[in-house]
Amino acid sequence: MSSVDRRVQKSQEAIKKAFIELLSEKNFDQITIQDISDRANVGRRTIYDHYMDKFDLLEKLIEEHINELRKLCESAAELSFVEGNLIWFEYFERNYQFFSTMLTSKGAPAFRSHFLNFVIEELEGEIDVTNGKNQGLSKDIVLKFFGAAIVETVIAWITNGLSESSNVLAEQVGILLDRNF
Repeated sequence: MSSVDRRVQKSQEAIKKAFIELLSEKNFDQITIQDISDRANVGRRTIYDHYMDKFDLLEKLIEEHINELRKLCESAAELSFVEGNLIWFEYFERNYQFFSTMLTSKGAPAFRSHFLNFVIEELEGEIDVTNGKNQGLSKDIVLKFFGAAIVETVIAWITNGLSESSNVLAEQVGILLDRNF
């Protein structure tokens, strides 16, 4: 990686970090590019080199985390729900500031809908409505039911509605999924 690439990467990381910090302090609507520029200690031009505006920055930040979760799911494809969940919950812990900010700020509805769509997409391959426990049920209803359950459980945990450790949560959500798929 060249020093230019490293500088670009360092700028982008500073911009993202500044933006998340600002989101945890004030409403998305009140955040300006100048605020981000001041906090990240980069010029406004640098921000515009990478992002069209703050909406684009929010969208790209959400996409980046969803893509990381997608990669984790792919790497955990052969694991049980419990083992796979543990990888997920450890990722949530490592990126706590992003997830807690996304789920409690004005960005929450956008993030929640991206997150829910992603969870449903990941569950789709696991559901069999042709035989077994879910035979005869609507695949759409099963997907929305378990997708919403997982998303709300993660939200409750991240926003301190649940005090269990990531291990306990991963194990219990995994057992519930194993029991129903």
